[in-house]
Amino acid sequence: MKVVIMAGGKGTRISSVASNIPKPLIPIEGKPVLEREIECLRDQGFTDITLTVSHMADQIMSYFKDGSTLGVHIDYYVEKTPLGNAGALFKLYDSLTDDFLLLNADSIFDVDFNRFVNYHKEKGGLATLFTHPNNHPYDSGLIISDKNCNVLQWLTKEDTRPTWYANRVNAGLHVLKKELLKNYAIDPATIGTEGASGKTIKVDLDRNLLKPLSGTGKMYCYDSPEYVKDMGTPERFHAVCEDYRLGKVQAKNLKNKQKAVFLDRDGTINKYVGFLTNIDEFELLPGTAEAIKKINASGYLAIVVTNQPVVARGEVTFDQLEEIHKKMQTLLGNDGAYLDGIYYCPHHPHKGYAGEVPELKIDCDCRKPKPGMLYKAEKDFNIDLSQSWMVGDGENDIGAGKNAGCKTALIGTEDFQQDVTVESLLAFGEKELN
Repeated sequence: MKVVIMAGGKGTRISSVASNIPKPLIPIEGKPVLEREIECLRDQGFTDITLTVSHMADQIMSYFKDGSTLGVHIDYYVEKTPLGNAGALFKLYDSLTDDFLLLNADSIFDVDFNRFVNYHKEKGGLATLFTHPNNHPYDSGLIISDKNCNVLQWLTKEDTRPTWYANRVNAGLHVLKKELLKNYAIDPATIGTEGASGKTIKVDLDRNLLKPLSGTGKMYCYDSPEYVKDMGTPERFHAVCEDYRLGKVQAKNLKNKQKAVFLDRDGTINKYVGFLTNIDEFELLPGTAEAIKKINASGYLAIVVTNQPVVARGEVTFDQLEEIHKKMQTLLGNDGAYLDGIYYCPHHPHKGYAGEVPELKIDCDCRKPKPGMLYKAEKDFNIDLSQSWMVGDGENDIGAGKNAGCKTALIGTEDFQQDVTVESLLAFGEKELN
């Protein structure tokens, strides 16, 4: 599969770090960021690479040459006139494979690309976006999708967004079909020339190619907790360098075993109000966001696993439950915290409720204290359950954790043979994650 890496940006925001070299050559722990990207790709079998270059192109070409010293083959497309961040794709059309990876040269990542590509092929769309939560969704572009991860809306920072939303942000890694380029009605020969308006004709990847695919059923998001961060500002650069020193970048690759803190919802994250059916009653407990930020910073995944029998009882629809979970993600995101996954059991074994949903009134494998939700997350995220925690406020939470082989922490005072007893989620974070 062809890999195209866009390496032509000027990097004006990070010029104070290194103004005399192009951004892709800025070193992360002694090695250029682009070299680290190429090594990650090479180690997974992606060796056919094209770099699109412009600003200080000679330095990049002189450093990497044909790529043979790194065990890859590198071609170059030199933009003598700025073409926009997707214009070069039209010039490269004949050399592209039917599916190809499109990446930015200013990101540090360690990603299981084969897993990403396989997902793209299973979905069969024109484009697949690598998406993840971040700690500032309120000022990031958002990807809105359905339950099948089909992208419905692409909201930029300037677009009006819903009151409550899932924390899902485009990370800048893409698998595309070259057929996508045919959807944009433009003569490739005109790109880079002066248009009727007197301005140079350029093609913007997001605005011209990807955002218009929203709602067409041809673009999907691939959610992953793996490490992907751009280093486009001095602050982000120094943060990325620190993460690399601490091993956080490499550890997040899903080829490696992950560890998680599984979290109950009601009474652990939000105030317990009995069966929560009204979104207006959802309120984070004091210290919850700070606690989850500790989980985020610790290297553990933060994953909610919650019994929601209100769905089977007919008191809340799936859509209403999803809206409650969007509120949870929005409130956490406003305070700089995020969840890597949310799993819920909609079943309930006891029948006889007015308005109940018969097909959900079953004795399932996912309702805590059974460990089904934890097992599903284990498969999805390659989790080592023996190195993970289950934190909750009830006997079912402790039972689920023990049944899955996790360490357990109870928020409360009772004795369910839990490993740790704490007074709050924040107290757990301060005790076990510092």
